[in-house]
Amino acid sequence: MRRVCTRNTLRAALLLFSCVFCAVIPAAGEKPELVPAQVLRVVDGDTIKVRADGFEGAVRLIGVNTPETKHPSKGVEPYGPEAAAYTKKILDGRRVFLEFDAQRLDRYRRVLAYVWLSEPKDDSPQEVQKRMFNAHLLFDGYAQVMSIPPNVKYQDVFLALQREAREANRGLWGLQGGAQQKEKKTEVSSATYIGNVKSKVFHLPTCNTLPKEANRVYFATREEALAAGYRPCKRCKP
Repeated sequence: MRRVCTRNTLRAALLLFSCVFCAVIPAAGEKPELVPAQVLRVVDGDTIKVRADGFEGAVRLIGVNTPETKHPSKGVEPYGPEAAAYTKKILDGRRVFLEFDAQRLDRYRRVLAYVWLSEPKDDSPQEVQKRMFNAHLLFDGYAQVMSIPPNVKYQDVFLALQREAREANRGLWGLQGGAQQKEKKTEVSSATYIGNVKSKVFHLPTCNTLPKEANRVYFATREEALAAGYRPCKRCKP
């Protein structure tokens, strides 16, 4: 959901970041830097409102995308209400722990974060699957992976969880064929550019040589794709 923070809210968010992110993001297998937060309200399946260290505002969960429930043009998408209800059931009023990645705000000025339900021993795949809510959304079939560089720390874990949910027909993956195809088309059309993590080539969403879903990464701008080391597709010429 699109929500723009006020000037004071944004200033508080940046102040919070300056205190928390002076250290380098830890390598895999180490305990991540966490910020305790109180969930005030669930906006939809992948967006919540929290209070943390003087900051109060919207948090967009990194790496996941749930079907829409309040989008001005898309309306209510299949399995959107179920995803929103699931997030509300688990997170509403709960104390959580936020972990940030390289990019800390999205283009709507929402804070970007991984939401841990309890403090992990480390950031191993086992702890992610057990304690991180982003991972629970994927594993239980309420969301699809949406990887947008540079926030890709847990991308491989997320893709593996999504694959397991899809193979088990959990949640939105168990929808009737038409509705399930709509979900896949929505994911593609919402991206500006789609990269192939194996070939390091990026494409337009309409390209007929798009990579398999498991090998996709999403970019908001052409410059972002180039900065991440991807080269443009020679066929669709993005």
